[in-house]
Amino acid sequence: MNEAGFPLLSLVTWLPLVGGLVILSIRGDEATVAANARWTALWTSLIVLVLSLVLWVKFDPTEPGFQFVESVSWLPEYQVGYKMGVDGISVLFVLLSTVLTPLCILASWESIQTRVREFMLSFLILETMMVGMFCATDFIVFYMFFEAVLIPMYLIIGVWGGPRRVYAAMKFFLYTLTGSVLMLLALLAMWLYAGTTDIQTLMATQFPPAMQKWLFLAFLASFAVKVPMWPVHTWLPDAHVEAPTAGSVILAGVLLKMGGYGFLRFSIPMLPDASAYFAPFMFTMSVVAVIYTSLVALAQEDMKKLIAYSSVAHMGIVTIGMFTFNEQGIHGALFQMLSHGVVSAALFLVVGVVYDRIHSREIARYGGLSDRMPCYALVFMLFTMASVGLPGTAGFVGEFLVIVGAFQVNFWLALLGGSGMILGAAYMLYLYRRVMFGRITRDDLRHILDLSPREWAVFAPLIVLTLWMGIYPSSFTSFWDASVAAMVKHHQAALETTIKIAGMTH
Repeated sequence: MNEAGFPLLSLVTWLPLVGGLVILSIRGDEATVAANARWTALWTSLIVLVLSLVLWVKFDPTEPGFQFVESVSWLPEYQVGYKMGVDGISVLFVLLSTVLTPLCILASWESIQTRVREFMLSFLILETMMVGMFCATDFIVFYMFFEAVLIPMYLIIGVWGGPRRVYAAMKFFLYTLTGSVLMLLALLAMWLYAGTTDIQTLMATQFPPAMQKWLFLAFLASFAVKVPMWPVHTWLPDAHVEAPTAGSVILAGVLLKMGGYGFLRFSIPMLPDASAYFAPFMFTMSVVAVIYTSLVALAQEDMKKLIAYSSVAHMGIVTIGMFTFNEQGIHGALFQMLSHGVVSAALFLVVGVVYDRIHSREIARYGGLSDRMPCYALVFMLFTMASVGLPGTAGFVGEFLVIVGAFQVNFWLALLGGSGMILGAAYMLYLYRRVMFGRITRDDLRHILDLSPREWAVFAPLIVLTLWMGIYPSSFTSFWDASVAAMVKHHQAALETTIKIAGMTH
């Protein structure tokens, strides 16, 4: 337990499920059930958000280890326990999950009209699984949350998605599950070697270099699909296009961060030799992702598909930053993950606004919207600029730090990784110009309504976060300063030890 002896992390994790049980117990006609389910889900997610803000306020950024630790013996004969804790790397991802959930519920207030109770229940279950995954400090507990995220997301895409929703949901499920089976094998190998599944103990365990390479490849299979890295990214555009708006927001905002979080929590600290060995391979994959998916984004006719491909490019920059193994690179990767979580979530909400009105995502279907929707044009402009990486917005800081970190490794890596910013400006401004400017040629666009108060309520926190992260980034980076410094130091020490041992045996 933490100092106060109050299980705050468990409360933040499991409270959404309590809200889900309340939703299940609602009785009455369809309209009453739908209205009560919406309000119950919204209030539950807001209470969870307030509790996670307490976590944020009470967190001590100078401490590199885990805080608010909870530990309950679960399977003592196998050294497995229910262990929760957050460090500087995970605390802000917990906050990201709890901020986006109420916004998703609010965004789907009017657009979801069928099976509302089940939709809200799926979202609350999803919130529990996301928060639990970032808080778990036991490998088995982490794995259970990591896999359980798939189920509500599969239902959200498969039940409330577009015309090809079943295909997209199946593809999403099979891709992510296949990679995770290999991770389970790696987990068992580590447990047999170290005799424990405690993440802190595993971080301090030195695995043999040959074993590390196999473990790294098993983790790569799971985390690369989640990020998603090229060439296992093809499930993402399909999932985004078919998912309802709120599903896309959580998919882009939180689920893509699970892969990056996995690399930072397991691959890099636990397998330092293998991480250094495979770093050139990771850089190659990431650079291909940045350039190739940016060019593919330029060719898209569907707004959601364009933003989905841009997500793959942005996450390519994240993986470059992680494998530089220096503080600037890892700082940049973490900041880019957070800013992408806010900005890409906002961009999917922006697309959702016009989709709710016109029921089309085709870029060619629009044009001249800035005349009829000036407030919408302003919001869209801000998030477009943040996605491009304009200084003063959230998107700039992370990309800049990653390029600085990449420069310390290799000039060409920095140059090719940085080219994503130029290509990003090309496809995002192309999208904005086609949708917002020009002449209105269709009648339904002449009578389109600007942002409603509910939509303003959804965008306002995201606008504040985007500007806050861009103008005052140290208020975010200070959280993981100590954790990242400790990780880099641990990584370098582990590599030096290996070199010494190799020298002695030689």
